[in-house]
Amino acid sequence: MAKLNLNEQAKEILEIAERHGVEQNFFFITTFKRYQVQIGILIDLEKTIKEEGTLVTKEYVKGRKNVYSHPAISDYNRTTDSANKTVVTLMKIITTLRDRQDSDEPDPLLEILSGKAK
Repeated sequence: MAKLNLNEQAKEILEIAERHGVEQNFFFITTFKRYQVQIGILIDLEKTIKEEGTLVTKEYVKGRKNVYSHPAISDYNRTTDSANKTVVTLMKIITTLRDRQDSDEPDPLLEILSGKAK
């Protein structure tokens, strides 16, 4: 299987969402956009960590130096946790709306949120 870049993967996710009829859902759209931003942040943080290393040195008064882990590492870890939670939310949105489509009775709220009702 060929490797997809992030833009190709995003396009593939949107195609899957379209197949399940959730691509117009307000929550899907906003959550997916948020996920894309998080991925962008992670790419930038990863680049910073690779370029600057995992350790930083702080110099205090009297010339004393202390070594610390790079602050970007904790930001990277927090953003990763958030991105993982965002993916779970996206999956729930898709699953809920897909399962609801299989039901005979339409839910008026879900119809509005999925962009089907006017």
